[in-house]
Amino acid sequence: MFSQTVEYALRAVVHLAYEAPDARTTAQIAEATKVPKDYLSKILQGLAKRGIVTTQRGVGGGVSLAKTPEEVTILDVVNAVEPIERITTCPLGLKTHGVRLCPLHKRLDAAMATVEAAFRNTTLAEVLAEPSASVPLCESPDDRKLRLRQR
Repeated sequence: MFSQTVEYALRAVVHLAYEAPDARTTAQIAEATKVPKDYLSKILQGLAKRGIVTTQRGVGGGVSLAKTPEEVTILDVVNAVEPIERITTCPLGLKTHGVRLCPLHKRLDAAMATVEAAFRNTTLAEVLAEPSASVPLCESPDDRKLRLRQR
């Protein structure tokens, strides 16, 4: 349903939220999130243009969230990369339908509205706070240390 670009952007911002307020280099983010560095660099540029992240060149620089994890929603990130497209007129261009969607397209749009609402109501802080026994979206330095101790 969502592109690889959206997935990569979400991984990157979740990692930055975990590390907030500290900045990370593109290489550090790429390693932690398993995203190809060159592709990630382009995604981060787009996120910076949309005000989701800030970038600082030079010593002590890097990429960080532009706001706190409590202020950034999943919808903010998705819309910064590939906005969710709602169906407002007949996708087939049928003049008889116009803005009156057929039953199929009404349902498709309703599904997108549900996704949009769920993403609007979920912050990065909530994603990080949710307990999980599954493999994490991104590894944190603490996770790696814990695994090494368990060996």
